[in-house]
Amino acid sequence: MSGLFDPLRLGSLELPNRFVMAPLTRARAGRDAVPNELMAAYYAQRAGAGLIISEATGISREGLGWPGAPGLWNEAQVEGWTRVTDAVHHHGGRIAAQLWHMGRLVHPNVSGMEPVSSSAVTAPDYAHTWEGKLPYVEPRAAAHHDVRRIVGDYAAAARNAIRAGFDGVQIHAANGYLIDQFLRDGANFRVDEYGGSIDNRLQFMTEALEAVGAAIGMDKVGIRFSPNIYSQGVEDTDPLLLFEAVAKRLEELKVPWIELREPRRPTSAGAVPTEPVSPVMRALYSGKIIINSDYDWRDAFERVTAGDADAVSIGRLFIANPDLVARIALGAPLNDGDPSTFYSGGAAGYVDYPTLEQAQAA
Repeated sequence: MSGLFDPLRLGSLELPNRFVMAPLTRARAGRDAVPNELMAAYYAQRAGAGLIISEATGISREGLGWPGAPGLWNEAQVEGWTRVTDAVHHHGGRIAAQLWHMGRLVHPNVSGMEPVSSSAVTAPDYAHTWEGKLPYVEPRAAAHHDVRRIVGDYAAAARNAIRAGFDGVQIHAANGYLIDQFLRDGANFRVDEYGGSIDNRLQFMTEALEAVGAAIGMDKVGIRFSPNIYSQGVEDTDPLLLFEAVAKRLEELKVPWIELREPRRPTSAGAVPTEPVSPVMRALYSGKIIINSDYDWRDAFERVTAGDADAVSIGRLFIANPDLVARIALGAPLNDGDPSTFYSGGAAGYVDYPTLEQAQAA
């Protein structure tokens, strides 16, 4: 496992180790979507990660549909995130902002706005809202002026992220959210230049990446995908062919790093994965690849050892173990997480998990 403790360069980012804290929605920002001191304490505790990828953060009110999730579209949010990044940097860490537009998974109960997507197709299952779970509503298909506006929102949120002290950004293109809704043919039924062929379905992602790269420098930009699983109603009939094209496009754009949520066994949500795409992408893409295998991070480590990837991103274990990297280095026991507090909104199950030092002292 020693290779995971080696440094790694991701564009402009210099990581001291290859353990990446995966983006984890925790719902502590309140109705105004403004990060707070509790969030600053939480992220600072986990600064031992080679890189922290922040929880998914809304690029606009329209794009944020999860109760209690933070945003990056106004000054109060920039100020709130500045407290977070200052705390992480004070403890020697690095942090990237994950930029999020949920598309058809935004419920009007949360946003107060009509959802927008690649196509006017309602998502399956139920949305998390301030009033509990409610059925999703039918989105409108994004018109060309919507696409231009949303691409502008990505660029503006990226500029806000850098003003707030983030070391870079990651565009969220996974898990059935807006870019994923354009990329995969299970949600994109358009007949214009943003739908149909794979090349057309790449266009929205391409425009968002180009806008963000122009705003802050492409060396500060990463992107996340979930290529081989059905996620929130989104999948593709030929993921290998699609993500081969994605890899070529990312290479052309010089995007320095990607994160792949790419399990090889059924996920904790019950999704059954198809064939991994990382070997195909690896052959075509010279940037760095971070692997996330849902709950099975040891599988991700094996993928790094095999050369399919350069680093591992870990989610749930970082929730319960603020000093996770140190614990793994020592072979120390790990805390178990409490799922009932993952989205509960308070300090319990958020900043009160003990470090190894605290546990030994107790």
